[in-house]
Amino acid sequence: MTALTLSTAAAPGLRADAIVVGVAKGAKGPVVAPGAEAVDQAYDGKLGDVLGTLGASGAEGEVTKLPAPAGFKAPVVVAVGLGALPEKDETFGAESLRRAAGVAARTLAGAKKAAFALPIEDAADAGAIGEGALLGAYAFDAYKEIGKDAKNGKGPLGEVTLLGGKPRDAAYKAAVARATAVSEELNRARDLVNTPPNDLNPEAFAAVAQAAAEEHGIQVEVLDVEALEEGGYGGILGVGAGSEAGPRLVKLTYTHEAASKHLAFVGKGITYDSGGISLKPAGHNETMKCDMAGAAAVFAAVVAAARLGLEVNVTGWLALAENMPSGSATRPGDVLRMYSGKTVEVLNTDAEGRLVLADALWAASAEKPDAIVDVATLTGAMMLALGNRTYGIMANDDAFRSALHEAAEEVGESAWPMPLPDHLKKGMESPTADIANMGERYGGGLVAGLFLREFVGEGITWAHLDIAGPAFNEGGPFGYTPKGGTGSAVRTLVRLAELTAVGDLG
Repeated sequence: MTALTLSTAAAPGLRADAIVVGVAKGAKGPVVAPGAEAVDQAYDGKLGDVLGTLGASGAEGEVTKLPAPAGFKAPVVVAVGLGALPEKDETFGAESLRRAAGVAARTLAGAKKAAFALPIEDAADAGAIGEGALLGAYAFDAYKEIGKDAKNGKGPLGEVTLLGGKPRDAAYKAAVARATAVSEELNRARDLVNTPPNDLNPEAFAAVAQAAAEEHGIQVEVLDVEALEEGGYGGILGVGAGSEAGPRLVKLTYTHEAASKHLAFVGKGITYDSGGISLKPAGHNETMKCDMAGAAAVFAAVVAAARLGLEVNVTGWLALAENMPSGSATRPGDVLRMYSGKTVEVLNTDAEGRLVLADALWAASAEKPDAIVDVATLTGAMMLALGNRTYGIMANDDAFRSALHEAAEEVGESAWPMPLPDHLKKGMESPTADIANMGERYGGGLVAGLFLREFVGEGITWAHLDIAGPAFNEGGPFGYTPKGGTGSAVRTLVRLAELTAVGDLG
C-alpha cells in the first residue's frame, strides 16, 4: 500500500526515484507551476523551454520525463501537465491537482519513492494531491505474479512525499490523514469490484464487511437466507433464488456519541449478474462482476466515516445476491412479496437491482434516518443518457438532490441531476400485483428511480445515485482512474457525511 508523507526538504537533496513537477499550458508554451522553483532554478530557469523543446505543452494528463540536473539525488524529473494556466490571482483547482498527481503516480509504478513538487497553497491542496496520488498508484494485482521477472507489470509506487507540505501543521496533517483514509477505503472498494465472482459471492462479501467492521469498531449484522426468509425479504430472496450462493443483507452501523444526524446508505450488491432467466445477450456478461459496485461504495464510505471519526451516525445496508438462471430461479411473470408488504410482478429478471434495493430501502426507512442515499449500477439507460463517466442523481427533494450534486462536484466526481416524472409511473402498473418491476422503455433510468421511491418510508428525504456508467472503466486509465473498478460515489458519500456532521446540510 502506498505511503503518504509531508516534507519541507528541498528537492535537490531528497533521496527518491523521481521528482514530480507540474507544468501548465501557457500562451507561449509550457510554464513551470509553483512548487517546482528549486527544480526550475537547477535548469537555469529554463525548464519550461527544455520541456517545450521535448514536445511538452502542459496539457492535462501529459507526462514528460527528463534526466535530473547535476547535484540532484533523484535521477529523474517527471513533468506532468496541469492543463490551462490559471488566470491572474487564481490558483490551480483541486481536481486539476488530483488528476496530475494520479497520472504521475501511475507513471511511476514500480518506483519505491517519489517526491511531488506540485503547487501547494494550503492544506486542501496537499489533501487533493495526496488523494490523487494514492488513487493513481492503485493496482489490482491479487491474481498476478508480480516480480522483477514477471511479465504482468509492476507493483504500485511505494511512497509519495509531498514537498512544500507542513509536517507539524495540524491542518496539513489532518488533510493527509483524510486523503489516506478515503483513498484506502475507495481502493478497497475497487478491489471488491475487481475480484472475480468465483471468489466474491454474497457470503464472501459479507465476510469482508464483517472483518472490516470489527477492525474499525463498526457494529455489523448479517442476515443469511434463513433470517431473510423469517423477515420476509422477498425481493432479495427472489433475486438470489437461482444461485447456489445464497443472498445476504449486511447492516453496518457507525455511531458517534456527539452525532445529532443519521444517514443511511443503501448499496446494490449483485456479485454477478447473468440476467437470470432473462439472460443477458453475448457480450454483456464479461464485466458483470461489477454489479456490486454500489454496495462496495456504501461499505467503503461507512468505514471511511468511522476512520475519520465523523460526528454523524451512518448506517450502511448491503443488499447482496447473485442473479443466476436455474430451475429454482425467479421467472418473468412471478410475483414477489417484498419486505414492505407490496407485491411486485417481475416482468424482467434482469431488472433485479431495484428488487434487492427495495427491500433494503424499506429496512433502512424503519429506522427513520434524516436521509437515505442508495447507490447502484442500476440501468444501461443511464449510461445512454450520461455516458461512461457521469452518474445520475434522482431524489424526492430538490434541495437534497442539489446538495448531493454540489458534493459530488466538490470531490471531483462527475454527476448530473435527473428528474422523476410522475407520468412514467403508469407504465409500471400491473394487473396482477401492486407494481411491476418494468415500465416504459424510454426513460428507463427514471422509471427505475420511480420504482425505488415507492419503497422509501413516508416523509424521509431520499436520493438515488445510478452509477452504471462510471463504476467500471472498460477503457484505458486516465487521471487517477484505473482500468476496471473505479470506486465511484465513495467520495460523494463521505463528503455528504462530513457536511451533515458539521450541519451544512440543515
